[in-house]
Amino acid sequence: MTTDGEKAGPEPPEEEGNRHVENAVLLGFFVVLAAAGVWLLSTMADVRKVQDCAAQGRRNCAEIEVPDRTR
Repeated sequence: MTTDGEKAGPEPPEEEGNRHVENAVLLGFFVVLAAAGVWLLSTMADVRKVQDCAAQGRRNCAEIEVPDRTR
C-alpha cells in the first residue's frame, strides 16, 4: 500500500538535461578512442613497412618527402 496518496509505479525519469550532458561526454570519449585506434593502426603499419624494408637488407628505408614542384 502507498501512503500520503502516492501512486505505486515507476519512478519519474531523470532530468533530460543531465542525460544529454552524459550522452555528449560519452560520445566525445568514443570519438577520441576511435581516433586513437586509427592513429595507432596507422603508426603500426608505417613501422612494419620500415622493418620489412630493413629485413630485406635495404638501406635508407625511411620515406623521403619531396616537395611539390610548381610551374
